[in-house]
Amino acid sequence: MENVSLKKDSLIRGTVILAAAALIARFLGIFQRVPLDYMLEEAGGAYFTAANNIYLLLLVVATAGIPSAISKMIAERHAQGRFAEAEGIYRAALLFGIATGVVVSGGLYALAPLLAHDNPGAAASIRAIAPALLLFPVIAIMRGYFQGRQFMTAGAVSQIVEQIARVVTSVSLAFALYSFGYGDERIAAAASAGTIFGAVGAFAVMLGYTVKLRRADAADRRGAGAHDRSGGRMLRYREIYGEIFRLSVPIVLTSMTVQFFYYFDTQFFYRLTEGYYGSRELTNAALDALGMKAQTIAGIPPILAVALSQSIIPVISSAYATGDMREVSRQASLVLRIVIFTGVPLALALTAAAESVTGLLYTPGGSGVVAALTAGTVLQIVMMTTNSTLFGLGKPRQAMYHTLTGMAVKAALSVLFGPLLGVYGLILASTIGFLWIGGFNVLSIRKVVPIAVLGRRWLPYLGAVLAAFAAGYGIDTAGLRLMDALPYKLACFFTAAASCAASGAAYLALMVLFGAVTQEDAASFPGPLKKLFRPLLRLRAR
Repeated sequence: MENVSLKKDSLIRGTVILAAAALIARFLGIFQRVPLDYMLEEAGGAYFTAANNIYLLLLVVATAGIPSAISKMIAERHAQGRFAEAEGIYRAALLFGIATGVVVSGGLYALAPLLAHDNPGAAASIRAIAPALLLFPVIAIMRGYFQGRQFMTAGAVSQIVEQIARVVTSVSLAFALYSFGYGDERIAAAASAGTIFGAVGAFAVMLGYTVKLRRADAADRRGAGAHDRSGGRMLRYREIYGEIFRLSVPIVLTSMTVQFFYYFDTQFFYRLTEGYYGSRELTNAALDALGMKAQTIAGIPPILAVALSQSIIPVISSAYATGDMREVSRQASLVLRIVIFTGVPLALALTAAAESVTGLLYTPGGSGVVAALTAGTVLQIVMMTTNSTLFGLGKPRQAMYHTLTGMAVKAALSVLFGPLLGVYGLILASTIGFLWIGGFNVLSIRKVVPIAVLGRRWLPYLGAVLAAFAAGYGIDTAGLRLMDALPYKLACFFTAAASCAASGAAYLALMVLFGAVTQEDAASFPGPLKKLFRPLLRLRAR
């Protein structure tokens, strides 16, 4: 028989496992792009980027939100003993996933030439990646089901296996064609096809866990005192799908914001910027820097915010449901404070060291684009966190409306800034879009509960941020010049390490020295942050 304390422990452990899986997946994604950057010319990088961004956008549409909706529906039914009803929901969801996979995968394959109209060489890559979408909707639903049953490990393991299989096969296939002397179009298509093997690997893992769970359920039914597994009424598919869509649509729209911005940039890149650059070669180089380098590195700072955003939803939901508005206010303020204190320094360090980090991982060039996009992730982090806070407050529609208007702002400003500033105009439009969504989210939260992030400490905080950035940027610029005699990669390695260490150390010290962090802040932080700040705060107190 299940134990309540074990449930609580498994949920905490599952949150840690999912966060670790997301971190591993992100770094594996980086290591996929590094060898591809060396095998592909700039045109090939543009082909792969176009296909990958279209695929990721469709993946969000086809899967994001549905696992959370299924998880919630399954967990509620199991908690109420309505086991047969839960299984009926799962079967209906799987049928929906199969149908969605067929439609989305077939549509992407058929429409590939149209989607690649401005970049015809990308059509082969789009078609190569399309079959993966046959499986991913089903995989997402299976992950949601296991989360609802509180078996988080299944989804985490499948995510890790998916990334390993995808990266290994993607790089291997691309290298095989590169070795035989094929051109960029086929190499990029081969690299895109690795996603299919990732999907197969993830599906195999989920099938394995399904067999184990079915055996455990059978043993539970046979065990003494086992619950009757036939509780609940049979729901009609119309009821099931109505509940799924009602729960998942706002989550889908808010989850796809970043990928929509990236897709918009790659889909309309040539139309909006080729006049600025004056030639297809220069436009390809700018798109390659944005898609192959900047978008990958800029995905690192939000990782912690994503994990924290997922974990804060049930905390705020619980406090809000019981009417404890003081706790809601405290938690909403705390989560914003933590992501600002943790996400900003990571984005700061990568922005300051953009030239050396880009040179270390990729071929030279494009560091300005990397720096610009990475700097904007600070606002992306705020957007993600406030979205989750609104979900916890039971106001997903408000987050959805802010997202839709933010997307419109991004599109309009891209049309305005792209021809004037090139790739930097598109990045500026994205940054303003994140600011729009996050700003309106904060206003909506404040209508429900007061939030106090830093209060009067914003000026000391900004001073610490700017001074730390200056230190990191100065070391990055000087380091590459002083180590010019060393091999380029080695110089980039030493410089990146020194720059990130300097900006990080300066940030911590100046936050305490300027009074931007207090003892009360440190007491409410997670364990690792406490260990960082407490010794510095004790020194300041002396």
